[in-house]
Amino acid sequence: MRRRAVQVLSMLIYNADVSRWFSGGISRSSLKHVCVPGLNCYSCPGAIASCPLGSLQNTIGGGRFPFFVTGFLLLAGTLLGRMVCAFLCPAGLVQELLYKIPVKKLKKTPRVLAVTRRLSLLKYALLVLLCAVFPLAAFVRSGAASPYFCKFFCPAGTLGAGIPLVLLNEGFRAAAGRLFAWKVAVAAVLLLWSAVFFRPFCTFFCPLGAVYSFFNRIALAGIRVDALKCLHCGACTAHCRMQTLTVNDRECIRCGDCIPRCPHNALSMGRARQQSDSERERGAAVPTNAARSTNAALPTGAALPPGAGGGTEGGRGLL
Repeated sequence: MRRRAVQVLSMLIYNADVSRWFSGGISRSSLKHVCVPGLNCYSCPGAIASCPLGSLQNTIGGGRFPFFVTGFLLLAGTLLGRMVCAFLCPAGLVQELLYKIPVKKLKKTPRVLAVTRRLSLLKYALLVLLCAVFPLAAFVRSGAASPYFCKFFCPAGTLGAGIPLVLLNEGFRAAAGRLFAWKVAVAAVLLLWSAVFFRPFCTFFCPLGAVYSFFNRIALAGIRVDALKCLHCGACTAHCRMQTLTVNDRECIRCGDCIPRCPHNALSMGRARQQSDSERERGAAVPTNAARSTNAALPTGAALPPGAGGGTEGGRGLL
């Protein structure tokens, strides 16, 4: 519940210009020249600051190197990594609330995990193409460029900005056309998907999550794994609703849900770090029958594919 409170609080802070919520206009906050760490559209009526992803695209599309945005992402990533996704992103909050709808969920079986891990690489392609290459190419060709991800895909902008502005502003309503209809359809699909699959936008499509994932192994805050207690039983990742193979890998959002589920109390919030060679040797020296007995306690269908051993050892490489 503490994480949920932080999520709600961050969303309210991002959109603190309450006077604009139902005005049909966009906040003119003096803080618009700075970014918030999570995905919150610049054009949300109450948004007091900018989205780092939109700022990145607009800066590149304007033919300038994104010094400020790059520095901001380096700072946020080094401090938190994908913990931003778990605690400070309104888009993540909406998906998590939808996942609470009591409908049948897609189970995280080894076969499903093998597919979703590969499909999760799509967000890196979207980061490179829609947020960098296409805006830069358009600028070189014509001297100006659109923020392609925001314009053609981003459901956070559609739900938080597009739909409220179209409903409350006659001018925006008159200008809405096929592109707006396309974006509403994309948002609707992702909303429905979120009811049966945990955070589909974050897993497959979010370029901002892709950026923060690069910092997951080095970020100051994360999930700390005690190598002397960890038996690599896989209980942490078997219960994880994200598509993780190991704690703190690229798909881990450091939400902390795995901490109370570890039967050996090997996990805690703290400085995430790689295990030393001596720690690996001592962890590997634990009798395998202890890990085997723990695996027997995992829920049906929770067995993991090769390389998904929990702790910090199984997830080498991107796949």
